Amino acid sequence: MIVVKSPREIELMANACRIAAEVLGKVSAMATVGVKTKDLDSAAYDFIRSAGAKPAFKGYRGYPATLCVSVNDEVIHGIPSLRTLKKGDLISLDIGVLSDGYYGDSAKTVLIGEVAPVAEKLVSVTKDALYAGISAAKVGNRVSDISYAVQAVVEKNGFSVVREFVGHGIGRKLHEDPQIPNYGEPGKGALLKPGMTLAIEPMVNAGRHEVRVLADKWTAVTLDGSLSAHFEHTVAVTEKGPRILTYCE
Repeated sequence: MIVVKSPREIELMANACRIAAEVLGKVSAMATVGVKTKDLDSAAYDFIRSAGAKPAFKGYRGYPATLCVSVNDEVIHGIPSLRTLKKGDLISLDIGVLSDGYYGDSAKTVLIGEVAPVAEKLVSVTKDALYAGISAAKVGNRVSDISYAVQAVVEKNGFSVVREFVGHGIGRKLHEDPQIPNYGEPGKGALLKPGMTLAIEPMVNAGRHEVRVLADKWTAVTLDGSLSAHFEHTVAVTEKGPRILTYCE
């Protein structure tokens, strides 16, 4: 069931999303050569708690960390560790925040130093695909219009969309209906209405779309070893158009 939020609920969500965006910005700035991914996780936890909120991912279905840190061929759900970032890496940082009973969820992919041209293009295209999807999140469209917009940008640029993982509704629960695939034909799925809140998150591979999950039961990697990128915003559908709740200057 899709839960439509009241204006008051959206403002409560906006606060959780603001914290998520600010934390993501701070952690992204820390992601440089020589930094351990575990240190990024610790910093994210401290930032969230200092804002009076709670980390949404830590303990969720047994996930052991505050931040998902996915490096190079890791698509999503990478577990922070003693791994040290190197020049040429690209890393997806995914953060969730719980505040006043509502969730915010956001992700971005960061380039570490000078990277290969394909990595730079992959990150740029994935970000463009996110905003194409957001632009389609308007009253009167359907869920698959978001999916189609994302896929069109990705495939036009020679990359592939991950199919095993999808975006989702969000609110009082971290994952709500509807599911939002990043591929598909337009004009299908639930009708978008004011008050719907969606986590739109393209996951894009430089090679083939297939992925597999490692023995840790969390980290998803590309099956062919190619690079992957991930961006995400929490968005409210409004009469005036999509409102990005996790946007931060």
